[in-house]
Amino acid sequence: MPAAPKPEILAAFEAAKGFMPLREGLALYEAAVEAGRLQLPLLEVGTYCGRSTILLADAARAAGVTAITVDHHRGSEEQQPGWEYHDPATVDPEIGRMDTLPTFRRTLHKAGLEDQVVAMVGRSPQIAAFWRSPLGFVFIDGGHTDEHASGDYEGWAPHVAEGGLLLIHDVFPDPADEFTGQAPYRVYLRALESGAFTEISATDSLRVLRRTGAGI
Repeated sequence: MPAAPKPEILAAFEAAKGFMPLREGLALYEAAVEAGRLQLPLLEVGTYCGRSTILLADAARAAGVTAITVDHHRGSEEQQPGWEYHDPATVDPEIGRMDTLPTFRRTLHKAGLEDQVVAMVGRSPQIAAFWRSPLGFVFIDGGHTDEHASGDYEGWAPHVAEGGLLLIHDVFPDPADEFTGQAPYRVYLRALESGAFTEISATDSLRVLRRTGAGI
């Protein structure tokens, strides 16, 4: 039977600001629980306000490992003013720029999960450049340009341990979705073509792959 979050965790997930649908969230949680058995950290790239982090942190707590988040908290391209996914409530009124970090911290506090999470605030390639530890789980859910999606993959996929899981969100094969999911789709194809990863499940726009070979 698939692993499922407790009702209070699920309620916190559904109450949190963010975009991940429930079906994908449940698939994410199941994968995080499985990866936790490797006794290695679980990492996500692209945190926003912490909706998916709730599930990741709860799975990490159950496994006795740490959940790590990577985000500059200034919002990705499609979250900026004038774009479909912009939320004016995330803008810092003093500097006029997005800052999702305070909301993210409140999200974890309300869910009782602050102690399970290490939040790294900065740009993904900059952080990945000094990262040296193996990871049991990497969830790529950052920017949707080819530059950002490829940078996230190249920076973090090498650290997925043997048998560990690589998850890619917003995978949309339809060219009509160029601004929402084509870059993640191209990264997903690259991962499969590398021979290093094998797909084990697909839930709507979420793909779960396992490292079964070397490289990226």
